[in-house]
Amino acid sequence: MYEIVGIGANVYDTLITLKRYPKEDTKMRCEGVKMSGGGPCATGIVAAGKLGAKCAFIGNIADDNGGAFLKADFERFGVSTELCTVKCGYTSFSSYIWLAEDNATRTIVFDKGNVPKTEIDEKAVKAIADAAVLMVDGNDLDAAIEGAKIAKENGTKVLYDAGGLYDGIERLLPYADILIPSEEFAIGFTGAETAEEAAKILFDKYSPEVVVITQGKKGGVMFDGKKVRSYPILPADVVDSNGAGDVFHGAFAFSVTKEYDVYKACIFSSAVSALKCTKVGARDAVPTFDETIEFLKECGYDEF
Repeated sequence: MYEIVGIGANVYDTLITLKRYPKEDTKMRCEGVKMSGGGPCATGIVAAGKLGAKCAFIGNIADDNGGAFLKADFERFGVSTELCTVKCGYTSFSSYIWLAEDNATRTIVFDKGNVPKTEIDEKAVKAIADAAVLMVDGNDLDAAIEGAKIAKENGTKVLYDAGGLYDGIERLLPYADILIPSEEFAIGFTGAETAEEAAKILFDKYSPEVVVITQGKKGGVMFDGKKVRSYPILPADVVDSNGAGDVFHGAFAFSVTKEYDVYKACIFSSAVSALKCTKVGARDAVPTFDETIEFLKECGYDEF
């Protein structure tokens, strides 16, 4: 039995560290290149696994070099691939990510590849039904919706990492128990002027248990139908911010298995995300549970 399962993007990342972004039509020597697993849901699942949850990813993987890396990467971090299917003759979802040291920002160019849509088989149905949390990110949409329906029927919480304004995502939103959009998504989707207003609109329209809007360097806000409450970003020396939001979602899913209340889950997830940013790599940089608790205590949070 898996505590957390996920359906969504699984991406082969090439991380290129630069002192600063180059000017157009010039050459620049980079500071380093690193291959890494990425993708919102897949990285979230790895984060939850590194924190201590038993996790599995549901989806198809190409048989190219990127796919071989991604499958091995899951297994390296203890995430089960028994619910994955290797598809021959396809190209992996891949991205090239520039990490600028001067401003601690990142720029991404991606190719979605052509891996076929996931089909939910009997093993996946059982895994979803038995799990505490199903994570989805709006990618592999039909499978995510089918999985969310199964989750709803069996009491599994659906955590939706809403980061991209993909076509048809309004079909998935009604199934979210825990809706965690980025500020860009929340404002873009609702037309609200502020994150606080957007949180209320999303809560009223889709009736999740809670809406948590991530705001990057500003922390974020949460709304549970009673009041809007802000949570802080925790201090960190940022080296690589890529995947910070994905890691936040995975940490939040882990928090559900720990039965933290929503605000405590936000603080815990913010700490995990902050520590991730201190190293390069969306997955390699995720801290352990004990490292996170020590960091929280250093920041004055003794309730963990």
